[in-house]
Amino acid sequence: MKDAAFSSARLLALYDRISDAEDAIPRLRRFVLDLAVRGKLVEQDASDEPAAELLKRIAQEKARLVKTGEIKNPKPLPPVEDDADFEVPPNWVWTRLGIITSYIQRGKSPKYAASDGSLVVSQKCVQWSGLDLSVAKQITLESLAQYEDIRFLRDGDLLWNSTGTGTIGRIIRIDQVPEKLVCDSHVTVVRSLLVDPEYIRLWVQSDHVYALIEGRAAGSTNQVELTAKMAINQVIPLPPLAEQRRIVAKVDELMALCDQLEQARAGREAVRDRLTTASLARLTAPETGGEAFQTHASFALQSLPTLTTRPDQIKPLRQTILNLAVRGKLVAQDPADGTGRELLKQVLAVPWTKKRKAIDLEPDEAAMASAFLPPANWTWATVQALTRTDQTVTYGILKPEWVDEGVPTVRVTEMKTGEIDVAVLPKCRPERAAKFAKTALEPGDLLVSKDGTIGKTAFVPPELAGGNITQHVLRFPICEQVDRRFVRLAIDAPFCQLWMVGETKGVALQGVNVGDFRRMPIPLPPLAEQHRIVAKVDALMALCDQLEASLTTTATTRSKLLNALLHEALEPAADELEAAE
Repeated sequence: MKDAAFSSARLLALYDRISDAEDAIPRLRRFVLDLAVRGKLVEQDASDEPAAELLKRIAQEKARLVKTGEIKNPKPLPPVEDDADFEVPPNWVWTRLGIITSYIQRGKSPKYAASDGSLVVSQKCVQWSGLDLSVAKQITLESLAQYEDIRFLRDGDLLWNSTGTGTIGRIIRIDQVPEKLVCDSHVTVVRSLLVDPEYIRLWVQSDHVYALIEGRAAGSTNQVELTAKMAINQVIPLPPLAEQRRIVAKVDELMALCDQLEQARAGREAVRDRLTTASLARLTAPETGGEAFQTHASFALQSLPTLTTRPDQIKPLRQTILNLAVRGKLVAQDPADGTGRELLKQVLAVPWTKKRKAIDLEPDEAAMASAFLPPANWTWATVQALTRTDQTVTYGILKPEWVDEGVPTVRVTEMKTGEIDVAVLPKCRPERAAKFAKTALEPGDLLVSKDGTIGKTAFVPPELAGGNITQHVLRFPICEQVDRRFVRLAIDAPFCQLWMVGETKGVALQGVNVGDFRRMPIPLPPLAEQHRIVAKVDALMALCDQLEASLTTTATTRSKLLNALLHEALEPAADELEAAE
């Protein structure tokens, strides 16, 4: 026999070429299976019994089993002609599963029992990791007695999930079967005859079968089923028996190598994540300012382009940008702007037409105990201090009454993306909504989710004027003297987000209390600096969008974009800070 056609070394070389791809390991696994079932994973051996001869022996054995009454006489199956997907080696043949098996049948729907002892295998039991009997139900003895002997599972049987999007097509081999184990109607049993069941399993796992079945299920609005007839007629490229075993052994070897690569990759990703988190955290640490900021910014510029490789790593970058923005580290301060204290004084000097509590103008003490130190010309305000003088922050309609035509009402569900999905808003009965006129919406109002998904924000668009909100959403009408986009940016940043879920108070909250929210601290720079910060954040978030999209393209493009993002975010701020000192 010749040397193997595909070695571990070749697999490693291929992995090196595609390792930047997020799905590199799954692609390798599919590639290995594809080579295996095409006869390109191991060399053919002229001394092997040809598959055509194997088919003759299978037919003889099947005839013997029929004669002894062990199986029923199978119906003839059509020859494989146009169904063949590709050319196979000369000593292989295309055939059908029904020809190389002694039994293919879906299970029955049994009567379940509380504790009769025998188990029924369901689709939940059939996991890629193996058979999980911990989720199996039990069958009544009466129902069990109605099963023919051929339906009880045997060592080497293949269990093929027959229904359910996400599970259909999954196939495993079982060994050391517990006594009297049966399947329900969602699992098909495949019992091979003189053929290695592991080879059949490899074929079914390949994209030629599994991807087709799973794709059909995912793309259908109706329940897609793998019927016994479909399984019986499933075509399969059949190698000689000896080659089947060599293929199975080689696949096991290469899949074990894929497992090692996957573990190593996971370890590297974990290290990368820790390094990225630590690097970004240093930029916003309380003591990071001046020279320390420049040092950490320089390290981030050098290290992050090689560490950021996945789309999910962009979220921490976005949070860091917001964090730098609200801490005064994203743009330089300008003495000509005045101060945040002067701005807050102007805001509070406007006569109030809506009564306010003096305590709501003082930042939450627990939050301030863990607050960061803002630039010298900034100050701390509260949500209530930045609310329009004729309004207050409050939540919306209690127990709304939904109707086909009425007042559009925003729920948390419609604002999870940062914008309000106006097209799908439910409508509240006008008479019910009229009782909550205080939360009637005006364009530009900032909405903040207070329950469930806490801290999501969205501005009210012009077309939603006169609409309303549910009791799970807060309406924050921001005063005209500040940049409302900066206020939203501050609320979206980690400090306020952590405050709303209770972490700055040392206790996890189930929801945000409106009274507490009014006292939530908001860092307040001069108005001109607010405008500069908003413009800078907009530009950087646009770069983040490009970077996120680029992670599906080349590593070179990704690295260039990330470099541009970091230089734009960090170098100007570092230079300006240095000049200011």
